[in-house]
Amino acid sequence: MVFKKKDKFAILLSQIAGNLKESAHYFADYKLNNVSDLKEFSGQMKEYETKGDSFVHEVILDLNKVFITPIEREDILALAMSMDDVLDGLEHTSAMFEMYSITQADEYMLKFVEAIRQCSDEIESAVELLSTKKWIQIREHAIKIKDLESKCDGILRQSIKHLFHTEKDPIRIIQYKEIYEELEEIADYCQNVANTFETIIMKNA
Repeated sequence: MVFKKKDKFAILLSQIAGNLKESAHYFADYKLNNVSDLKEFSGQMKEYETKGDSFVHEVILDLNKVFITPIEREDILALAMSMDDVLDGLEHTSAMFEMYSITQADEYMLKFVEAIRQCSDEIESAVELLSTKKWIQIREHAIKIKDLESKCDGILRQSIKHLFHTEKDPIRIIQYKEIYEELEEIADYCQNVANTFETIIMKNA
């Protein structure tokens, strides 16, 4: 079975993906200038995260009510939860920016964030295709997500190497390294979403 166009789970997954994309674009586009900006930035990201949690909660409630689902219920839940992990990671990173009073993202952070933004676009596009049973195209989006995650592995190595060569303040080294690693972990969460798509494809194609 596949999603019908008006299926409640298709709608909910689309809402989760859309909220994730919106939050990733906000994260990437927001211009930090001073400490007060950090408060607004982390506050807005918290709102996205709370909204995402409410969608996931609704998925769980509906899964407990419905006997027949368009694809296996564990796959619906895994897709919802894996997308939520990406958003949770973004919100946590925004809180770290505020906690460490970092008002200027460096080139490596910007590269990470741009890759994550692109992943969110691919995720939304793949989710929208679930109701149309276009498994080949969904796989193409999953492959692009994995390619972006692989790039982030390289960015992490470059960023830490550059950090240890140029930064003299040990506290700043700890802070920046933690943010780099958190951003790379978000990319890993994106890859988990891609893996979930591939599991769904394997079971339904």
